[in-house]
Formats: sequence, C-alpha cells, structure tokens
Amino acid sequence: MRVWIDMTNSPHVVFFRPLAGLLEARGHEVTISARDFAQTLELLEDAGLEHTVVGPPHAGASRAGKVRAMSARLRALRRFARARDFDVAVSHASHELPLAARSLGVPSSYAFDYEFARVQHGFGCRAAHRVVVPDAIPQDRLDRLGAGVRKVRRYPGLKEEYYLHGFTPDPRAVDELGLDRDRTLVVVRTPPDVSLYHRGSNPLFGNVLERLGTDPHVQAVVLPRTDEQRAEITGRGLPSLLVPDRAVDAQSLVALSDLVVSAGGTMNREAVALGVPAYTTFAGELGAVDRMLVGEGRLRVLASADALVPAKRVEKAESTTRDPSQLLDLLLSALEP
Repeated sequence: MRVWIDMTNSPHVVFFRPLAGLLEARGHEVTISARDFAQTLELLEDAGLEHTVVGPPHAGASRAGKVRAMSARLRALRRFARARDFDVAVSHASHELPLAARSLGVPSSYAFDYEFARVQHGFGCRAAHRVVVPDAIPQDRLDRLGAGVRKVRRYPGLKEEYYLHGFTPDPRAVDELGLDRDRTLVVVRTPPDVSLYHRGSNPLFGNVLERLGTDPHVQAVVLPRTDEQRAEITGRGLPSLLVPDRAVDAQSLVALSDLVVSAGGTMNREAVALGVPAYTTFAGELGAVDRMLVGEGRLRVLASADALVPAKRVEKAESTTRDPSQLLDLLLSALEP
C-alpha cells in the first residue's frame, strides 16, 4: 500500500516519525511531502525521513497571504500526487492534504487536537474521509467543523503519549548546548504568532522571558518558531536565555528539564506525558484537551510572570505513554467504507 503523509509544521515530524516506521514495518510504502515552515525540514533531516518540499513556504500572518499560499500549495500537491497513485493520505492539521486528496479520489484521514483553529479545520474536516481526534473534544464542536459522528474516530489521552512511547531522553541534548546542570533548566516555547487562531500578541510571554532571562539561578532554552521570533528574543540580550541556532532534540530537553513554559500546546503536552511540570501562557481559547489537563492538575495556567517560581525538580512524576499502533489503525480507517 502506498501511503502519503504531508507535514507542514514542526510537531508533525515527531507525531509521524514512529507511525512512518510502523507503516514500513508492515510492508507499506511511505511518501512524505513537506512545507518549509518553522523547523519542519530540519527535523525531518534529523529524523532521517526522506521527504519532498512541495509548494511555497508559510505565508506569515496575513489572511490574504495565507489564501494565496494555500491555492498555490494545493496545485503543487495535486501535481506531486497525480502520478504516484497513492492508496491513502494522512495528515495532522495539514488541511491542504485532504483537499488535494479528495480532488484526486484518494481517501484521507485528518487528525488534530485543537478544535478552535476553525478556518483550517473546516476545510480539512469537510474534505477528509475520516477525522481523528482525542476523545476529550466534544462532538458538538466537531459538528460545527463538518465532522459528523460517523466520520469521527477517537483516541484516549494525548497524541504525545503515543509518539513518545518507548522514548528515552538523550543527555547529549543538554550537553551539546553547553547547559549548566547546576542551574534550574527551563524549556520555553514561543507563541504561534503566525496562526489565525492566535491573532493577538501575548504580553505575558514577554514578561516571562524577562523574568527568566534575568534570574542567575536559571538557564532557559527558548525554542522559537520563526527567524523573526529568534531575532526578537536574542535582541533582548537577557543573560539567562539561550536560543539555539537550529532545531534541537526538544523531547529530550523537555524530559531532562525542571520546568516547561509554552505559549503553544504540543510542548506542554509532551511535558505532561513525560512527567515534567508545565505552565501554559497561551493567549487564545484553551481547547478541550488542555482544559482537561488543567482540570486534572497536570497543566497550570500562568496568569503573571511573578507567579512563576522556577526550582529544581526533586522527584520525577511518572510518564504516561500508549501504543502508537492504535493511533495508526485509526488513521488508516480512511480505507474503510
């Protein structure tokens, strides 16, 4: 069977890395298309995943620019796939893939775990044959996106618990950055400023950078999404902040850190799955998955930078992971009638 995977953002690489391995172990042929955005291409190279860059890079925050880039990428995806005769197409929040696949008669699965990115999910859910989501997301929210109950397949827990199954952190992730193990290690992820669902700037996040960056007992590794974010953060000249020049082994950094602070979602949920304390500074509307974690006390909402008190972890909480083959079977359910 020929399986088409499209990756358009850095979290897609870690999500699909074990699933691509499982597909190949089952004897299937995997083809990966990708978009040049964030550290997606660097992470694909680091993971040893063969891929083809298809279409223009991310168009930034402009709605008009996104529309033009989406139209161009759809045409490029159709050209890429037309001669390859794929049997099934799968993506995680790459809404262009189901649209291209449907136009070519290829069954597709569209997965996501944040329901308030309504514009892109509306496209993806309506075009896909199957929609794969965490069971925390209420069905009425999916109905509004065009994903009726017959189309939806659900999985328990977090997507991060599946792709981190069997994960062992690599201590080189700390050593290669020259981090001081005697200081409190904080991993920080920047806001998704270019996303339609996160339009407003997040002043809290800047205050957190100042709080951490001036604390001599802290070493904070800030992982930006774009070159613009990297330049803005390094321009602050804060002595306790380290901004890597390229993509890093973020999962190992998270696992070995004392604390994670993220203005997005994936890295916080990785911390939760790995038993690391996590704070969210997300300025958009919290989705059902994160609300569940907050209710369970596994994720904390940070209201002010002053409330952040970094400290060394004394004990590591138990990590929780799940068999990724269960998630793969749900994605392949697009082949079912």
